[in-house]
Amino acid sequence: MATEPEPQGPARRIPPAQTTRSAAGHALRTATAGLSAPATGHGMTGRAGDSTPDWLEPAMAANGIGSFDWDIRRDILEGDHRACAILGLDRDRFDRSSGSFLALLHPEDAPVVRRRVERAVAELGQCGAYYRTVFPGGQMHAVRFRGRVLADAFGRASRMVGFVWDATVELHKREKAGELAALREERSRFIKEAARALSEAVTVRDVARVFTELPLPGLPPDGLVLASLEAGRLAILGASGYRREQIAQFDRSPLSADHPMSHAVRTRTAVFIADRQEYRDRYPEAWAGVGAETGRSAWAFLPLVVSGRAIGVCAVSFDDDRELDTDDRTLLSTLGGLVAQSLARAQLHDAEHELAAGLQRVMLPRAVPSVPGVTTAVRYLAAGSGLQIGGDWYDVVPLPGGHVGLVIGDVQGHDVHAAGIMGQLRIALRAYAAEGHPPAAVMARASRFLADLDTDHFATCTYAEVNVDYGVVYAVRAGHLDPVVRRGDGSASILPVAGGLPLGVAPDEEYRVTRFSLDPGETVVLCTDGLVEARDMDLDTGFARLCEAVAGPLAARDESAREPLEELADRIAAGAADSSEREDDIALLLLRWDGPSGGRAAQQLRRRIGQADLARIAELRGELRDALRRWGVPELIDTAELLSSELVTNAIRHTDRDAMFTARLYHLPSTGGRARLRVEVEDESDLWPTRRTPGEQASSGRGLMLVEALADGWGVEPRGSGKRMWFELSVDTDGPAHS
Repeated sequence: MATEPEPQGPARRIPPAQTTRSAAGHALRTATAGLSAPATGHGMTGRAGDSTPDWLEPAMAANGIGSFDWDIRRDILEGDHRACAILGLDRDRFDRSSGSFLALLHPEDAPVVRRRVERAVAELGQCGAYYRTVFPGGQMHAVRFRGRVLADAFGRASRMVGFVWDATVELHKREKAGELAALREERSRFIKEAARALSEAVTVRDVARVFTELPLPGLPPDGLVLASLEAGRLAILGASGYRREQIAQFDRSPLSADHPMSHAVRTRTAVFIADRQEYRDRYPEAWAGVGAETGRSAWAFLPLVVSGRAIGVCAVSFDDDRELDTDDRTLLSTLGGLVAQSLARAQLHDAEHELAAGLQRVMLPRAVPSVPGVTTAVRYLAAGSGLQIGGDWYDVVPLPGGHVGLVIGDVQGHDVHAAGIMGQLRIALRAYAAEGHPPAAVMARASRFLADLDTDHFATCTYAEVNVDYGVVYAVRAGHLDPVVRRGDGSASILPVAGGLPLGVAPDEEYRVTRFSLDPGETVVLCTDGLVEARDMDLDTGFARLCEAVAGPLAARDESAREPLEELADRIAAGAADSSEREDDIALLLLRWDGPSGGRAAQQLRRRIGQADLARIAELRGELRDALRRWGVPELIDTAELLSSELVTNAIRHTDRDAMFTARLYHLPSTGGRARLRVEVEDESDLWPTRRTPGEQASSGRGLMLVEALADGWGVEPRGSGKRMWFELSVDTDGPAHS
């Protein structure tokens, strides 16, 4: 059997007419060989000596069927005039080869036709196919063919003969069905995407933005309006395709009873208007009012119905007349339902968060008081989800003596109940601090107050009293985070503070005080755990990030138009503000100690020591050490601390009243480069101290001996009621002491 030759590229030339006619006759005779003649009762009989029935040619002509004959070995394809017309052949496009014929087919169909023909040649069988072909003018046509392979005397494939007929009408039907199927698929995809976008819309503004940006497939609108119903009036939430002044006249306007929007809301069914005349006929009053001014020609008014209640309406308009079919109306009605559900959810969200924001504003201080010598900055970031209200709070409390108290805390829970407890606890703690109680007492009283509320809630808290004169901080921590301190060199680190149980857990808990000091320009940072802890971030990592943010470069106060502490607060908050998945609120409080005027620490220390507050003596020794270091006389620290401790201890042990401690540093011109430290302890007792000589085994009685031995001068002075004991120490300096 001869092998089928490979198709050659088309050198397109139409076959001669006589070749076409002979090919058609041969194909008819060959293809119909063996066909029996039909019954002669109808006057259609075959001619004697010819196997082609007389009725076949008229039947083919009447049905537009052409015939072809392909010489497989010579690769010559011939057809009658109807086949050439069906295939769109001309002498410039066809050279009668199979390759040229395949080149005329649509690229997607040519491989299919080739495979079927090759299989028929190999099997000496039949084949048929549906394919598309492009005419010289560029029109797409469709053809069906049916052929049979004939063998020669040796049983090898010799010819293929068959018929072709035009299937372009079928192609158009398929294309139309394909377009409809594609449109339905596109609309189905659009509904899914619109549902996803609307489900992600959180606020009413988000819903309006998503709706006015929707591209309706196959139904592109020229105008979109979304409005909600508020007390019988329309509130325009968003619009596209209209000028601002066109929309403004509808905003907050009462709905006319004759308006199609009113009809849609009242009946809770969509209103479709195909043209301007229909609008005029159905709603004459609305048309005379504003309908003609819109410039549109077709409309769809979709009520937004939730739980049987209309909450708004959306309008879709077109510039041309538009008779919407069933699919169009179904699409719009489905969209209206999605928008209604999303809008109802967004309205509830906005209402809840407006309530939460108002409640949170009431709970937190409206303004942070200004205290000379310090600068403060605060931030509050609500959680990224939920009601955005919780138990985090901060406060800055002016204290007696010009000092300032810092409070940062977090009540267990993230709801309105936690916020209510936070408000009560904040007020109580502020009152205790303002009364002048020391930090440990303030925290203990707050813990008892929370326990007495019997709420089953506890709270973590840090309270710090800042001595504005010297930059000394007394901090108490109840289950809360340690503060972070930014030092003068720009470094930042966690400063450990002795901790106790959270407030409300153990009402009788006694809290320990941690004292640390700040140099002028140094900053203490207090925060709640939402800043440094999350599901994907442990506490160590969070603190490392916080310290990195705090330690970043910061402009000096005289180099920036904006307060550097505010910039630092923004930088710290920015790391958490971008997270929409944050589950906890964040309260942030920063305090920078600026120091007295000129940045110099006051060279006087004055403190009252309670008769029953022996622990205050240790705090006083620490304050004195810090003061002498700042005053530039650190060599006096050991002696001054020892002697001051002796005088204060004697005063509160041997009297029934409080003692007043005062330390001053003098620089007298007459002494050249010498400075003199004077320490005074006043009490209200008239009993004067007595110098004793204790034995070797005595555990007390050496106070005045130490004062006499170590001080450059000392004495006792009477005052109106009570006495004043004092001592002085001198030291060489290079000049006036600097802080």
